[in-house]
Amino acid sequence: MKKHLLDLLICPRCLPQEYPFMLENSTVTADDIESGVLVCAQCGYRFPIIDGIALLDPFATDNQQRANKYETDELVSSYLWSHFSDLMHEEQASQAYTTWAGLIRNQAGVALDAGGAVGRFAFEMSSRCDFVVGVDTSQAFIRTARQLMQQGTITVPIKDEGMLAREFTIILPAEWRRDRVEFVVANALALPFAAQSIAVFTSLNLVDKVPSPLGHLREMNRVTRHQQAQFLLSDPFSWSSEAAPAAEWLGGTDQGRFAGKGLANVIKLLGDQQGELAPAWSVDKSGSVWWKIRNHSNHYELIRSCFVHASR
Repeated sequence: MKKHLLDLLICPRCLPQEYPFMLENSTVTADDIESGVLVCAQCGYRFPIIDGIALLDPFATDNQQRANKYETDELVSSYLWSHFSDLMHEEQASQAYTTWAGLIRNQAGVALDAGGAVGRFAFEMSSRCDFVVGVDTSQAFIRTARQLMQQGTITVPIKDEGMLAREFTIILPAEWRRDRVEFVVANALALPFAAQSIAVFTSLNLVDKVPSPLGHLREMNRVTRHQQAQFLLSDPFSWSSEAAPAAEWLGGTDQGRFAGKGLANVIKLLGDQQGELAPAWSVDKSGSVWWKIRNHSNHYELIRSCFVHASR
């Protein structure tokens, strides 16, 4: 973990109160904290830093990590292909990340990519903001993103057919500022950042995967600045009771507060002067983009992700 990131972090267990961390038992090389413990100055809870990765998810347990499908090598390889295949000129690659990146204006300050998986969008924003933090609950995703951050390249096997595989090599563009990026394990429902500390907040294909979609948007709004800020959300709104009870969905039902389509309801929430996401956001653009997940060389999932870019 880059040492200066410590100045941005607060204890996620103590929210909505904000208390800083004390660093103990640390091993530091240059600007990187390779190991140590982040201790909350208020509650005393101890969050470890292991192999440079700060583990800041207050809801995580060892059993949850072992059961998490996003911890498998196969899923990591699949997401690496989905995030970076267009850069490597893969035949079936989508242009979703290029489209999303084109919506973000240059913005002074810190950017936060929630649910950023293996890091593509955090790297994209490194040339648009002063510093970028990518967060995800998957340790495997964050470990892979940090490897790309440190080395600029990675080679992994991706499934071809059955037990056959081929190598897939990613080389990051030279213009991406890897020195301006860091990745931590954190939860989108309890972010370890102070109120109004984030200039650009992005949430790509995440809101339908968290147990409280509105809670995620409230956390976005808590940490994002009231002025000179941008927000990008994109999602297929594939609502599922496995991720969240139907009462928590922001769309996909024919009754209740969030009856109708998810994107329309998110836009309405953003524009409400007195609502949960006040002060109100101004919608700059909305639309959709096609995104792909690769399972093997003969099987791809094509996903329509609906986006809204807003600012204030």
